[in-house]
Amino acid sequence: MIADFHFLRPWWLLAILAAIALVFLLSRQTDVRSRLRGLIASHLLENLVIDRQSSKRWRPVHFVALLIALGAVAMAGPTWQREQPPFVEDRAPLVLVIDVSQTMDAIDITPSRLERVKLKVQDLLKLRPGGRTAVYAYAGSAHMVLPLTDDADLVKTYVNALQTRVMPVPGKDTAKALEAAEAGLKNEEVPGTLLFLTDGVEPAATEAFKRHTGNNEIMVLGVGTAEGGPVKTGEGEFLSEGGGRVIAKLDVAQLQALGRDAGVRVATITMDDSDVGWIAQRVQSHLQAKLAEGQTRWLDVGWWLTIPIAVLGAFWFRRGWTVQWACAAMIAATLAAPGRADAAEFDFAGMWLTPDQQGRLAFDKGDYAGAAAHFSDPMWRGVALYRAGQFSDAIDAFAQVRKAESYYNQGNALAQLDKLDEAVTGFKEALKLKPDWPQAKANLAIVEKLIAQKKDEEDEQQQDPNEKPDQIQFDDKGKKGKAGTVDLAQQTADMWMRNIQVTPTDLLARRFALEVAGTKR
Repeated sequence: MIADFHFLRPWWLLAILAAIALVFLLSRQTDVRSRLRGLIASHLLENLVIDRQSSKRWRPVHFVALLIALGAVAMAGPTWQREQPPFVEDRAPLVLVIDVSQTMDAIDITPSRLERVKLKVQDLLKLRPGGRTAVYAYAGSAHMVLPLTDDADLVKTYVNALQTRVMPVPGKDTAKALEAAEAGLKNEEVPGTLLFLTDGVEPAATEAFKRHTGNNEIMVLGVGTAEGGPVKTGEGEFLSEGGGRVIAKLDVAQLQALGRDAGVRVATITMDDSDVGWIAQRVQSHLQAKLAEGQTRWLDVGWWLTIPIAVLGAFWFRRGWTVQWACAAMIAATLAAPGRADAAEFDFAGMWLTPDQQGRLAFDKGDYAGAAAHFSDPMWRGVALYRAGQFSDAIDAFAQVRKAESYYNQGNALAQLDKLDEAVTGFKEALKLKPDWPQAKANLAIVEKLIAQKKDEEDEQQQDPNEKPDQIQFDDKGKKGKAGTVDLAQQTADMWMRNIQVTPTDLLARRFALEVAGTKR
């Protein structure tokens, strides 16, 4: 810690020299001996000068010098430890890339390789409370199951829903899974970890792992045994080829080669939880190591010196110190300000806060009308008026600014006043300046829908209720017509129930199939 001590802004320490010079110059100025030394002989001077020993006491100049020195040290930014940047998670994001190819149904590990992976995931989530986790599944194609989330129950639900039958493309393409998982961490500011849970990595994918760069670490947990086991395809049925059962084996040598050639951390699954503990520790230690490389900043502890500076500042109110009278005059002038009854409070706030700052304080307290009276910034004033329900005045305030946000806010205020056509114009102007603004697009769609509904209602009201129908037909089989209506309603209800009862496994299977079909177009 002592070895890491340094100053973030060391040039401020030059102010200490100014403090020393100030004491020296003022001491020379008040030293009677130095001023009379050239006029009176030295052996007479000592007997003529009366020393009141004032120089032995602390004088205002000493306090000023000390304040300057402390302020210089504080501004220099003393530090000896690092701090984590603000808004950065202290838990590293983890992407689980789960192999769901057919060989993961091998039963050399009970109850099967894939089921054991699900149990390991549950154990891992327990060791990372609050940690963000994403899930990807792959076989011959790769798919995102869940984006990064801190909802452990949601992760468990969808991981447990994974079965080999949900994958639309057979085989195994680990390189494609690596590409998809890396895209999931592309916009993350915090270094993360990609954990592959698989029963093997094909040699062709080694090059993809070698090309991996960036702050994210890759780990591979091999699932299976070197002896292997039969691949279960159903109740009492096993995968066969050439009249015999297929025995899927874990290629340990290939995994070791991957770790050696691509620098990937590789381990194999264990019967206890030592593998899960190793993974959780590596995920977090990788984050700390990467942050220590440069993504952290030094903790500036200079602000602690403001406490002794404030204490020394209290000495300015001692009797005889001229600053005391300046402060008293300022406070008296503030309290004696003429005008309305609350002028003293108003003027006092105005001495320290700008109108926009006063408006923001009122805004945060929920006093939107008072905030609008203070704000000089038209956008903030418009927002305060909008919150206060003064939509017309808010539109006038927003109209002073030619920005996408201004047109967007005008559109919202116009919609509140039921001026829907003008609101559409406001949203369209906002989209001209910011074409990819989802909120403006959504509000525009809502207003256009309201306009269409309003038009339909007006058309219905304009129709003549006494207008004769084109044709009248009587149903001699009224009961059948009634039964038909009941059957239709029953069919609709059954359809909704079938949709509601779709399991997460079936949902994933459908989604993966649609994604594959979309990429082939």
